[in-house]
Order: sequence, then C-alpha cells, then structure tokens
Amino acid sequence: MRARGRGRGGTPKCEAGTPGKPAEVNRKPNKADRRTRLTVLVALGANLLIAVAKAVGGLLAGSPALLSEAAHSVADSMNEVFLLAALRRSRRPADHRHPFGYGKERFFWSLLAAVGIFVMGGCFSFFQGVEALRNGAEESFHGYVAGLAVLGVALLAEGGSLIRALHQVRRQGGGADGMRDPALRTVVAEDGTAVIGVMFAITGMVLHMVTGQVVWEACASLAIGALLVCVAYWLGRDAREQLIGRAADEEASRRIRALLEAQPEIDSVEALLTMQLGLDSTLVAARIDLVPGLDSEEVEEVAVRIKRSVAHTVPEADQIFLDVTDAGATQAAARGNVAAESPAATGERGGA
Repeated sequence: MRARGRGRGGTPKCEAGTPGKPAEVNRKPNKADRRTRLTVLVALGANLLIAVAKAVGGLLAGSPALLSEAAHSVADSMNEVFLLAALRRSRRPADHRHPFGYGKERFFWSLLAAVGIFVMGGCFSFFQGVEALRNGAEESFHGYVAGLAVLGVALLAEGGSLIRALHQVRRQGGGADGMRDPALRTVVAEDGTAVIGVMFAITGMVLHMVTGQVVWEACASLAIGALLVCVAYWLGRDAREQLIGRAADEEASRRIRALLEAQPEIDSVEALLTMQLGLDSTLVAARIDLVPGLDSEEVEEVAVRIKRSVAHTVPEADQIFLDVTDAGATQAAARGNVAAESPAATGERGGA
C-alpha cells in the first residue's frame, strides 16, 4: 500500500472547508427543536405561576406540604431556564476549540437540571417534612380551603403541560425514540413528578384536615422529597453517561458493521467504535483491513464511498473516521518478511 486515505498530493483530505479546519455540522434548529422549545416555554410559564400561588397559599395556610410543592415548582422553573440554554447553546457550530461541535451542551444542562431538582426540590421537601414532625402545624378551615384550591389549579396546569410534552413524545415516535432529547425527557419527568407530587400534597392536606394530625402532611412532604430525589438520580445518571461518552445504540452499530463487512474491498473489520456527540451527531471510528492489491487512488475512492454509505445508512453519523490497513502487508509484516507500515487514519466528514 503506497498511501492510506490521503489526497493525491499526500495531504490529509477534508471534505468540508480548508485543510486543518473542522468540518461544520448543520446546527440550525430543526422542527423538533422548535417544538421542544415551545414545550419548555409552556412548562416554564405554568411553573412560575404555580410557584407563586403555592408559596402564597403555603404561607397563608401554614402548610408544609404546600410549601414543599412551592419549592418543587421553583426548582422546575429554574430547570426550564437551563433547558432553554441547552437548546440554544447546543446548536452552535463547531470551531477550533470544539471541533466536534457543542452537542453535549444538552447533556450538561440536563445534568444541572437534575441537580436543581435534587437540591431545591428534594432537600427542601425533606426539610419541611422534618420540621412539621418536630414543631407541628396549625391550619384554619380557610387555610385548608385556600391550599386545596391552589393545589387544584396546580394539578390542572401541570397536567396540561404534561399532556403537551407527552403529545410531542408521541409525534417523535413514542417510547425511547420520542424521549431521545434530554430536554424533552426532563420536561416529561418534571411534569409527571409534579402531578404525582400535587396528588401527594392534596392527600396529606385532606387527611390533616380530617384527623387533625400534622403527621399526614409531614409524610406527604417526605414522599414528595423522596420522589424528587429518585427522579433527579434517574435524570442525572442518564446525563452522566452521555457526558462521559455513550456509544450509539446497538441497532445503529449493527447496521454500520454489516455495511462495512459487505464491502468487497474490506477484508475484515478489526474494530468499530461509536460515540454520541449530541442529539443528532455521532462519531464513528473503524479500523479496517483492505484486500491486497489496491493502489493509493483506489484506497481513497473506497474510503470516500464507504463514509458516504455509512452516513446514508445512519444519518446521525456525521463524523466518520477510517483507520485503513492492508491485510496482505500486515500479514507479511507479522511473518517478518517486510517492515510493517504504520496505518494512517482518514478523517473526512461523511455525507458531505
């Protein structure tokens, strides 16, 4: 093999832009992003109004469960701001400092949202529950009525926001496909948790009103806190995996490997590595052995064709790198007949 994945002049080839510059990926907001932004804005507006109502009602009624729900809504409002930042910042184009783009910004801001749910929502709910158990709470009939009215309005608002988010999930394929976007996944988790939390708070207030025992509202606050901690852990664990670098799903990896192995010029696929760079961006790196007898121009043509085929088969695979070696030369080097040449990686952007 006289050349491995290089241009005719021996210079590393870059399909997009001038040599040495990172390939630019289309980062303009798509329809799914616009729908997600609208879903986040709806949730933000609902949470801000509900947070104020819950806080005022909780202070007037002296209800720990209602104050816990107010903290929950404040945490959710802050998280929606984080998610809006994620949607905006993750679409910035690649540059020299970040040659693979800013797609992982979504995962970072989703992690902050999970931390916000844990600290602002879960911990404050636990604090309110413990304080109610220690010091008790006295509520008037009017306080109960005001608190339950606020929770009823909150249930309707949170339920409406949840229906909006679930409708978008269904439009995007439903199940795991519909929940790929960490921003949308966070909104669904927040709204679902909010609906359950409101139901806990209503139950606690009603039982307190009927029995006169504040322990019911304290237990409701503790239950809300436990629920928020569990949701925060689930969201944080998922964001952590994606920030570290999670591989593409098994189906996509299987299709890429099958495509490579089907190429007549490829003798074997020694390694295939993938990593999600963002919501719609995936890095693919493959070490392949070519059949003997190909010259440098043939190797270049094969590499370009394979990359375009991979990008067509898996559209999100926009960063494709092939480490090309000659199977015959490698075997000869192993037998000690010739000195093994070091493989050179080709790094053109697929699908250009």
